[in-house]
Amino acid sequence: MIVGAIVGKAAGLVATGLAGAVALEGVKKVAQSGLVHNTAVTVTSWGLRGARAAEVGAEKARLTASDIVSEARERIGEQTPPPASGAGADHAHEH
Repeated sequence: MIVGAIVGKAAGLVATGLAGAVALEGVKKVAQSGLVHNTAVTVTSWGLRGARAAEVGAEKARLTASDIVSEARERIGEQTPPPASGAGADHAHEH
C-alpha cells in the first residue's frame, strides 16, 4: 500500500515535469520566432497612436474652452488677456 502511494506520487511528479518541459519548449520556440517581439511592437504602436489621439482631443477641448471663455469675456466688456508664452511667462524683466 505504501509502495503504491509512492509510485503514484512519483508518476504524478514525472507527468508534471514532462508537461512543464513541453510547455517551456513551446514558449522558447515562440520567443525565438519573433512572434512575441512583433506582437509587443504592434501593441505598443497602438498605445502610442491612442495616446496621440488623446493628446489631440485634449488640445481641441482646451482651445474650444478658451474660445468660449474669450467670447464670454468679450460679451461682458472685458478685454481678453494675451495668452501666456510658457512656464516663465510672468517673469518681471524686459527683453
